[in-house]
Amino acid sequence: MSSLNTLPALLMLLALTSLKTMAAENTPFQIPRTSVVEIKDPKSQEVYPLFIKLPKSYRKNSDVHYPVIYLTDAWYAFQIVSGATRYPMNVNKMKEAIIVGISYAKGLKGDASRVRDYTPSINKSWKQKTGGAQQHLDFIENNVINFIDNNYRTDPSDRTFIGNSLGGLFGTYILLTKPQLFKNYILGSPSYWFDNKFIFQLENNVKLKSIHANVFISVGALETTAFEGQHDMVGDAQAFYQSMLAWDQPNLKAKIIVIPEANHETAFPTTAIQGLHWIYSK
Repeated sequence: MSSLNTLPALLMLLALTSLKTMAAENTPFQIPRTSVVEIKDPKSQEVYPLFIKLPKSYRKNSDVHYPVIYLTDAWYAFQIVSGATRYPMNVNKMKEAIIVGISYAKGLKGDASRVRDYTPSINKSWKQKTGGAQQHLDFIENNVINFIDNNYRTDPSDRTFIGNSLGGLFGTYILLTKPQLFKNYILGSPSYWFDNKFIFQLENNVKLKSIHANVFISVGALETTAFEGQHDMVGDAQAFYQSMLAWDQPNLKAKIIVIPEANHETAFPTTAIQGLHWIYSK
């Protein structure tokens, strides 16, 4: 066969090889050791996906029970926390933990679900429904945590809550109303401004029992009206931190950091990894 005749065949072979290579390159990336399960809230009948990541040593260490890190805003937070903890956990600089991201109710836009579920009071000036924090807290306690504890090797005495923005507000609501549910709280850029700073009214009125908890609050330095913020979130975070110090709780450990040059859009990754390092570093 002449070289002239073999040229089309070679071109066809190269084309097929190129297509196979492109197909291989287009395979979706998956975070290792992760799964997604769906949990129904028996009160609302709404379904919430849970994103679950197991520690690297989980399969081989069948006698070990692990802390659990619970995240709000799972679509955003799960990828960040999974990636940020991979190296320190894998090199034994941070205690390994199961990571659970609680996503939004199926059938609702993420903003509608989070505004309803993470806010502690009803504010009729908002277009979205608000004030569902207590029901969401009940769902997490009675359904999400029970599912995780019953299906994975967890340490029920070592749970961490991570929430950002409205999620940080929701975490503060849990701290004030059911502090024993989590051992550790990481509250990023908490939206204490919501509903005329309702959370401070709650803090003034609630009767706090003995609290055994570690609370880490973090906020971007630019989250003030003097820079890029619509609210003085730095001042509000510092005010709540000072309130905690005044609780006179000997088993409460608290820390606050203001992240230089960070705004509301960029502060959370630093909040998450620095908070977890403060809690779980070896």
